[in-house]
Amino acid sequence: MNNIIKKLMGMGGMTDTVIATDFLVSTKAAVRNLAFAITETTTPELKKVLREELRNAVKTHEAISNYMIKKGVYHPSNLEEQIKVDMQITETALTLTEK
Repeated sequence: MNNIIKKLMGMGGMTDTVIATDFLVSTKAAVRNLAFAITETTTPELKKVLREELRNAVKTHEAISNYMIKKGVYHPSNLEEQIKVDMQITETALTLTEK
């Protein structure tokens, strides 16, 4: 979506935040699911592949987290501030579904 359309819709840069947040949540789920899969797998070759995928997922999570912290939309050490951001993201997501 280009900037003109975003401004017309009153969303500004929030769509980037919504996308990054969704990506972060998906990556967290991937880390959890891969870790679980490793514990359920008995084949050494498959365990090796899953461990590598887990490493990649953790690196991706770190990159997304750092991006969001730098942009000021992720505050893992400040719950009060994070709740404010989460509420803004929720409002934006709800607004997107209404239009």
